[in-house]
Amino acid sequence: MPVPLRQMARVGAYVVRQRLAGRKRYPLVLMLEPLFRCNLACAGCGKIDYPDGILNQRLSLEDCLAAVDECGAPVVSIPGGEPLLHKEIGEIVAGIVARKKFVYLCTNALLLEKRLELFEPTPYLTFSVHLDGLREEHDKAVCQEGVFDRAVAAMKVAIAKGFRVNVNCTVFDGQDPAALAEFMDFARDLGAEGVTISPGYAYERAADQEHFLSRERTRNLFRNTFARGKGRKWRFSQSILFLDFLAGNQSFECTPWGNPTRNVFGWQRPCYLLGEGFAASFQELMEETDWEAYGTGAYEKCADCMVHCGYEPSAVNETLSRPLKAFGVWLRGIRTEGEMAPDIDLTKARAADYVFDDNVSRFLTEADAADEDAA
Repeated sequence: MPVPLRQMARVGAYVVRQRLAGRKRYPLVLMLEPLFRCNLACAGCGKIDYPDGILNQRLSLEDCLAAVDECGAPVVSIPGGEPLLHKEIGEIVAGIVARKKFVYLCTNALLLEKRLELFEPTPYLTFSVHLDGLREEHDKAVCQEGVFDRAVAAMKVAIAKGFRVNVNCTVFDGQDPAALAEFMDFARDLGAEGVTISPGYAYERAADQEHFLSRERTRNLFRNTFARGKGRKWRFSQSILFLDFLAGNQSFECTPWGNPTRNVFGWQRPCYLLGEGFAASFQELMEETDWEAYGTGAYEKCADCMVHCGYEPSAVNETLSRPLKAFGVWLRGIRTEGEMAPDIDLTKARAADYVFDDNVSRFLTEADAADEDAA
């Protein structure tokens, strides 16, 4: 089982407490981005082209732990940028683990072997290593040769030392289902705990805008891939209903508050993928964000999104509301033939509002003013 029973029980108990308290909106995973700086320059990334004034910013150890306490989510994902570039990453992870939160440190693994001494193996820490396909495909995605081999070598060292290691795979348009199935076999044989898989999101700032999947192509790709996976014992670190959603068998709406984001700008509205404003506190994010204005069918920028950070919380909520349904899908397997579930109507979505660059400029102005005051 890719997700340990201890983690499943803790997360399940947390969700039950939220429901008993009558909370309609609550976080499942805190997306904690302590920096945007990276040692790669992937064409599909929407984070690496910030000006240096932002790339040089860091959340401090105190900032990170305060965000964990403020949010209260049982799971903390640490993406980036590349988190292993952060000088306090060892202390950040140790502080979160001490709070009995489950940490997924997302990394390209180029620094993993060198930084392993900063961490101790524990059920609360997982290294989630980005591998977007086998060698040729992954190195093309990250725009640098040799990255796949270095990442896999580091993963093997981490696994041998007793660390939990997960594969984080993003798929793009043009992906061959047979090649993706071969990659899943590789991840299984590598000894990774499981694979977190998701279609890529079309960041408006990404250098490459030509290779993001539409919803229709996403559903067909995963149907064709899962059809090849029957009997091959693939391990996914995701709920069965989210995988069923990717295959076009479930009609979910996005749950953007399920994975709130804290980064150098503040608490990002409305989600990890869209930065259209920032709140000063988690409470302000939850209470003052116009959630109804976002999501597939409501907003043009969300039209093709089927990413796990928005739809996994929806699948988890459905699993807890209808456990027999989830058990049935698990028992029978993901359906890969027949009619798909109705998709969300996109015709009434409001037009895209391009405000991100203005937000970045405002942040830089405020940061410069703060530096002048401190001087």
